[in-house]
Amino acid sequence: MTTRGELLDTARAGLTARPGVLLHGPAGIGKSTLVAALTRPPAAHGRPAVTVLSCAPAREDAPLPFVGLVDLFARVPESCLESLAPVPRTALRAALLRGPEPADDLSRLAVRVAVLEVLRTLAAAGPVLLVVDGLQWLDGPTAEVLAFVVRRVEDIGLRFLATERVAEGERPERLRCCPPDTVALPVPPLADGEVAHLVRTGFGPGVPPALLRAVQDTAAGNPWYAAELAREALREGAPVGSGLALPVPRELRALLLDRVRALPERARRTLLVASAAARPSLTLLRAAGLNDPAADLAPDPAADAVESDGPGVAAVDADGSVRFRHPVLRAAVYADAPEHSRREAHALLARAVTEPVEQARHLALAHPHEDEGVARTLMSAAGHARRNGEPDAAFELAGLAARRTPGDHPADRGERLLAAAEYACDAGRLEEAGEVAGTVLATSGSPRQRVRARLILLRNAGQALEGTHDLIEEGLRDAGGDPEAQAWLHHWAALRGLLCGELEDAARFARRAARQAAGTGDTDTRIGALATLARVRSLAGEPAAADAALEEALALVGGTGAGPESWGLIRMRAILALDSDRVTEARDQVTELLAEIGEFAGVEEVMATLVALTRIQVRSGHCREALRTAARCSRALAETGVQAAPTLYAAALAATAGGTVEEARRLARQAVRASEADGDRLFLLRALAVLGQAQLLVGDPHGAAAAVETLRRVKELGEAMSAADPPLLRWYGDLAEALVVLGESDAAGTVLAEARARVPGDAPGSVRAALERAEGLREAGLGRAKEGAVRLRAAVDLLRPLPLPVELVRTLIALGAVERRGRRRNAARTALGEALETATRIGAAPLAARARDELARLEAGDRRGETGADGPELTPTEARIAGLVGGGATNREVAAELFISVKTVEGALSRVYRKFGVRSRTALAHAMAAAVIASGAAVDAVDDDQVRPPEQTMTLSQSGGPGPRIPRAFDTRR
Repeated sequence: MTTRGELLDTARAGLTARPGVLLHGPAGIGKSTLVAALTRPPAAHGRPAVTVLSCAPAREDAPLPFVGLVDLFARVPESCLESLAPVPRTALRAALLRGPEPADDLSRLAVRVAVLEVLRTLAAAGPVLLVVDGLQWLDGPTAEVLAFVVRRVEDIGLRFLATERVAEGERPERLRCCPPDTVALPVPPLADGEVAHLVRTGFGPGVPPALLRAVQDTAAGNPWYAAELAREALREGAPVGSGLALPVPRELRALLLDRVRALPERARRTLLVASAAARPSLTLLRAAGLNDPAADLAPDPAADAVESDGPGVAAVDADGSVRFRHPVLRAAVYADAPEHSRREAHALLARAVTEPVEQARHLALAHPHEDEGVARTLMSAAGHARRNGEPDAAFELAGLAARRTPGDHPADRGERLLAAAEYACDAGRLEEAGEVAGTVLATSGSPRQRVRARLILLRNAGQALEGTHDLIEEGLRDAGGDPEAQAWLHHWAALRGLLCGELEDAARFARRAARQAAGTGDTDTRIGALATLARVRSLAGEPAAADAALEEALALVGGTGAGPESWGLIRMRAILALDSDRVTEARDQVTELLAEIGEFAGVEEVMATLVALTRIQVRSGHCREALRTAARCSRALAETGVQAAPTLYAAALAATAGGTVEEARRLARQAVRASEADGDRLFLLRALAVLGQAQLLVGDPHGAAAAVETLRRVKELGEAMSAADPPLLRWYGDLAEALVVLGESDAAGTVLAEARARVPGDAPGSVRAALERAEGLREAGLGRAKEGAVRLRAAVDLLRPLPLPVELVRTLIALGAVERRGRRRNAARTALGEALETATRIGAAPLAARARDELARLEAGDRRGETGADGPELTPTEARIAGLVGGGATNREVAAELFISVKTVEGALSRVYRKFGVRSRTALAHAMAAAVIASGAAVDAVDDDQVRPPEQTMTLSQSGGPGPRIPRAFDTRR
C-alpha cells in the first residue's frame, strides 16, 4: 500500500514534470491535507516565489455563478486587470462582481479570454500554481472557464493542482477542468500503522488497544473517520469489542445517513439487522424474518453519487452475501437505531444463526442485563471459540459472560474474568489481560483466584520477569496451605531464575514445583516444571540431565503427539538437538510443529516456535528462509503492539547470516536494549552474542574492538550464570577470534584455555571446530601460518560431516586468508572458492562478501607477482600499527586511532620488530620503506591497491590540528 509520504513524492514529481495533478478519492480520505502539504512554501532559499491562486468550494457554492473564480482571483492585483483590452476587462470585472454581470455569449467568451490573459501576465513574472480543492462542488461557469484556460496554458509554465471527491474505486468526472496530460492520483486509505499514529498523536499514547483496533477496522484507513470515531468513543467511554459497534458522532451520522433516514421503515430495519450481523447474507436475513431483504437493500436510483460517495449503503454480492460499502456505514446504521431496535435485531439473529459463538454473542446483546443462563451460554461459546483457534472471540465472549453474571455470584464472576484474561493473553492482548487480572486482584475474596490473577500478570510480563519477585512472594502468601497453588508459583520462580541467570535457584524451584505438582496430581504444572528444569540443565552444560527431565515430561504428557500440551516440549527437544549438531532432526521437528499449531496456538506459542525455527534455519544454512521466518515473526508480533527481545534477537540473527552487517548490528542493539529493559539475562546473552558476531563481520580492528567489548560481556554474563552450553562455548571462540584481529594473542590464548577447560569430552563437533578455528587464527597471528593452517584444516574436517554450512564457510574463509598470507596461493584459492560458492548457494550474504574480498586480495597479489620475498607477513592489525608508528605516531595515538589498548599496541609492535629484525621505531620506518620500494606494492592491510611513493604523506590528528606524518603507503584509514 502506498504511504502518504510516497504519494506526496509522486505528486511533487507530477507537478514538476506534468502540467497538473488531480488527487481523487472519497470524503475524508485526506485530499485537502495533501494539498496543504503540496502548497506549503518551500524552506529552501533562492527559489522564485510561487503565486498560488486557490479556491475550496463547498456544496453550497455549486449553484452560485463564478464564485469559484471570485475566490481564485481574490489575490490577483487590480493592475493585472487594468492591462486587459476593454471588452475582456469589462467582462472579467463583471464576473468578479466588480461590474455588470456578463449575459451574452460574447461576454462569457470575453471572461475566458481575460482569465487566460491575466494568467499569462502572472506567469511571465514567475511560477503560478492554480489550486482547486473540491472540483465536484465547483460552480458551472467557473468550471467552463477553467476548461477553456487549461487547454491553452501549456506554453506559459502554469501548474494546476486539484482534488475531486469520488466514490472509492471510481474515476474522477471533472478531468476536463484540468490541463491535458494531468496525472490523476487516487488517494489510498491509510495503513493501520498510519491510523494508529494519527489516533495516538491526536488523543495521546494511552488509547486502549481494543479501541485502537476497532477504530482501524471501522475507519478502514479514512483519517477523518478515524479521528471522529476515536474522539466519540473516548468521550463516551463506551466499551468496545464483544461484538459492540463503535459509537458514531451525530454529525457524522447525519452526513452519512441523510438518505438512509428517508428510506421506508422496512428498509431501515433490514439495514439495521444486517449491520448487527457478523456475516450478513440474504439467507440469514430471511431466516431472521425479513421477507424481501434484496428489495430493501436495492440502491436508490435517485441517490447523488457525489454527495453519498456512491450508490447504496450496502450491496448484495453474487453469492448472496451483504456487504456495506464502507465499515463506517455499518457502524453508523447501528448507532443511529434506538436501543430497543438494536436489541430486537440481535434477538432475531440469535434465533436465526446456528454457529454457537455468533449465537451466544447475539443472545448477550439482546439481553443487556445480568442473567446467569446467558452467562453460562456465553462461557460455553467462549470455550468453543478458543478450541477453534479464535482467542480474540473467546476473550470477548468471556468478558460478556462476566458482565452478565449476577452480583450474587461473585465466585462465578471471578472465574469468568480469569478465563477472559487467559484468552486475552492467548490473543496477545496483553493490556486487556492485565486490566482484567487486576480487577480480580482488587475485587475477589478468594485467595486462589488472586493467585491465578497473579499468574496471569506473570505470564503477561513475557521476558520481563526480573521485577516480579514481590508478585511471586505475595502469591505465595495467598497460597499458604494450598500446595497446588504453591507449585504454580514455584514454577514461575524457576522461570524467573532461568531468565535472570540464577540457574541454581531456577533448578531448585523447578524441582520443588515438580514435587508439589506430583503430590497434588497437577500433571500440567509438573510437566512445565520438568521442562523448565531441562532448559536450566541444558544451559548449565548438562545435556544428559536435560534430556532426562525432558523425556520424563514427554512421558507424562503422552508423547509428542499429545497436542498443545506437548508443543513446548517438542520445541525444547528440537533446540537440544540443534545444540548437539543434530540440525536436520531439529528442523524437521519444528517445521512439523509449526504446521500443527498454525491455526490454533496463541501468540506466545507461535512466536516461540518461529524464533526457534529462525535459529535452526541459520545454523542449517537456510539463510534466505531464516530472513523470511524472522520477518513473519516480527509481523505477527507487531499486531500485538509489543516489541519482544526474542523476536528482535531472531531478526538480528537472520540478518547476520543472510542480510547486511549494518542491519544485523542495528537489530542486535535493539535486542540488547529490549533484553536489558526486561531484565532477561537469557536473551541478553544471546543478543550480545549476535551483536558481537555482527561486529566481527565488519572485518577491521574497529569492528573487532567493538566485538571484544561485547563478547567479553557475554563471557562474564555466562560465567555469572554458571552457563556452559554449546552456544556459549562457541561464543568463546568468537571472542578469541576478535582478540586475534586486535593482535591480543596472549589474551586470546587465555580465553581458549578457559573454554577448553569447560568443554566436556563429548562436546559437539561444532564446539570443537569453533575453538580449533580460533586456535588456528591465533597461530597465524603469532607468525606461525603453517601451524595455523593445519589447525584450520582440522576444523574444516570436523565440520564437513555436519549440516552446518555457515560454520564451514567461516572456517574456509579463515583458512583461505591464512594460506594467502603464507603465500600458498593455490590452497588459498581452493578454500576461498569453495567458501564463496557455498555462501552464495545458501544465501549467506555477509560471508559471501568476505570471501569475495579475500579472493580479490588474492587476485591482486597474483597480478603483482607477489612472492615470499616481499618482506615479512603482517596481520591486518600489525600492518595498521606498523604504518602508524612508521609515520611517527606514538603508541597512545595509535591506540586512540584504532580503539585498542596501549598494551595491545605494545605487544603488536614487539612482534613487528621481531618480524622486521629491528629494535627501534626509526629502524622500523626505514625497513618498511625499503620493503615498499622493493615490492612496489602496499602491505597486506592496504586494500592491495598500488602504492604511492613513501614520501607521499598525510596527517593523523585526533583533533583535526597538526599531527604526526604517516607515509601514505602505510595509512590504513583509506
